[in-house]
Order: sequence, then C-alpha cells, then structure tokens
Amino acid sequence: MNEVFKQIPLYRFIMFCNETAMNKTVLDCGAGGDCPPLSLFSEYGYLTHGIEFNTNQLEEANKYANKKNQNLNIEQGDMRKLKFEDESFSFVYSYNSVFHMTKEDVSKSINEMKRVLKKDGLFFVNFLTTSDFRCGQGVDIGENQYEQMDDDIPVIHSYFEEWELEKYFEDMEILYKEDRVLERIYEGEKIRQGFIDYIVKKI
Repeated sequence: MNEVFKQIPLYRFIMFCNETAMNKTVLDCGAGGDCPPLSLFSEYGYLTHGIEFNTNQLEEANKYANKKNQNLNIEQGDMRKLKFEDESFSFVYSYNSVFHMTKEDVSKSINEMKRVLKKDGLFFVNFLTTSDFRCGQGVDIGENQYEQMDDDIPVIHSYFEEWELEKYFEDMEILYKEDRVLERIYEGEKIRQGFIDYIVKKI
C-alpha cells in the first residue's frame, strides 16, 4: 500500500507539475524531517534535490530515504543563499519552512528560489498568516515577527497579511492561491492555524 504523505497541499502542487511538459527536476527548500515529501516526488519519477538548514532534521530525512532505498539528494544548505546555478530546476517548493525566519530573510529566500527556477517552471510556497493562533505570542521583534519556543528551542516566526505577499509574485503568474484557516486538535487542545499557499509560474 502506498504511503499517504501528511503534507497534503503538495499533492495539488505535484498535480500541477505533472500537467506541464517540463523535465522532472525538483528542489525542496526545507527538506528535512521524518517524512520528507521529496519521497513523494521520487515515487512519481522526479529527480529530487533538497536543502535543509537543521542538521537533526537533515539526519531524520536521510534515515527515512535510506529506509525506503531512495536517493533524495538532501544536503545541508541555506535557502537564503542557494548554491545552485540560475534556472537549475523545473519545480521548486518550500512547505512550512520559509516563515521560520525574519521577513527580511523571507524576501531573500523567495528571490533565491525564483532565481534557480527555470522559465515556465512552477513554484510552491506557503506562509503563516495573522489569523494563526500564535500570532502575537512570544518576544515581539516587529511587524508580526516573534521569537517563539518550538520544542524548547527559540525560533523566529513571521506572520503575514495577504497584502504583504503579492509583491513577491508581481513578476510571476499566479496559478493557484488559497487562504486557509484550519482548526485541529494538537496535544489535547483545539488550535487555529492560518496559512496562504501559492503556486506560481515563472514568466
């Protein structure tokens, strides 16, 4: 039985990717964790590459890949300064990752991911919004940016209003945009999360 990956919005992204005539090269920025979605792309015949800043998350992803006998090509890297050449990949995505930094660094990362994307290539990225239950918590560093604790480690989270995000895609064609507010049970409590997902095309 095929595995169902928990990063559900990426199923929509791979559907868009599969409908193009682009060659199947994909880059995941923030590719670590115990269930790396690059494995899904590998199952669909994509040549995968990934970068992960956190060494523990990188180790988890590579353990998973080894267990499935997949070569996902995930290595340590920083999405703010990608080592790849211009227009190296047909598809680039960053799922639940880019907002773990200041808005200044978010802008750098978006520009880098756009740089390594081929013309006519597709890009998926999602952002936390101010509708999220954690917006306003933690150490305020300005403009809806907060230092918050994740697993007892201080992490910066940036939260966005919808109008803040359009500037990133003025030079691209927006194919899909979804403003999501969801409620779920987490550690016994109901929480409310806010995201905006984008699938855009480089023109």
